[in-house]
Amino acid sequence: GHWTRSLLASPDGSKLYVGVGSRGNIGEDGMAAEEGRAAIYEIDLATGTSRLFATGLRNPVGLAWEPHSGTLWTVVNERDGLGDETPPDYLTSVRDGGFYGWPYCYWGQTVDDRVPQDPAAVARALTPDYALGGHTASLGLCWLPAGTLPGFPDGMVIGQHGSWNRSKLSGYKVIFVPFENGRPSGPPRDILTGFLAQDEQESNGRPVGVAIGPDGALLVADDVGDVIWRVTGV
Repeated sequence: GHWTRSLLASPDGSKLYVGVGSRGNIGEDGMAAEEGRAAIYEIDLATGTSRLFATGLRNPVGLAWEPHSGTLWTVVNERDGLGDETPPDYLTSVRDGGFYGWPYCYWGQTVDDRVPQDPAAVARALTPDYALGGHTASLGLCWLPAGTLPGFPDGMVIGQHGSWNRSKLSGYKVIFVPFENGRPSGPPRDILTGFLAQDEQESNGRPVGVAIGPDGALLVADDVGDVIWRVTGV
């Protein structure tokens, strides 16, 4: 199962948000085994109480705030076994109480007929905001303020760990998604590439976490190269 846990504090420091991935691909061990998983939790740090903030997110990894609207965003790794591009991993805003489809459907209300169905759940499934391509393993997420890197406006940075289960490798880079008025506003742009070998059959590195350091530089963790890359405009 997905064993990592992403953590993000609220801007005022009163809450902690925790991403918990599913145990399996499509609930093949039964939904009882998935109880409390494939979700984002909100924890009140003063009382220690927790609640489900959003569900139906197969593996919500990176978490970040869009600072102008105060909205929580996440990158989600979708299910396997439906082909190279279906369904896409995605970047989405996270609605309090929202259900995003897993395991019954994907990308809104596209039914996965490999799964015993729950029509009521499908009917309330939300469509994600922004497709990132199939099996890119988008893991890291952070907000990039305008001017941090030359020529880049406000937007989200995403670390794509890269695919393992498609005919042609995808991901293996750090990308940028521009935002306007609190929403994605254009196609992605590459920030950091070159992790794949020239034959594109193996990698020299795999980006994971991304963050803005105290000096304003973009930091990228690489768990194959065992390094942290520092990206600046200089």
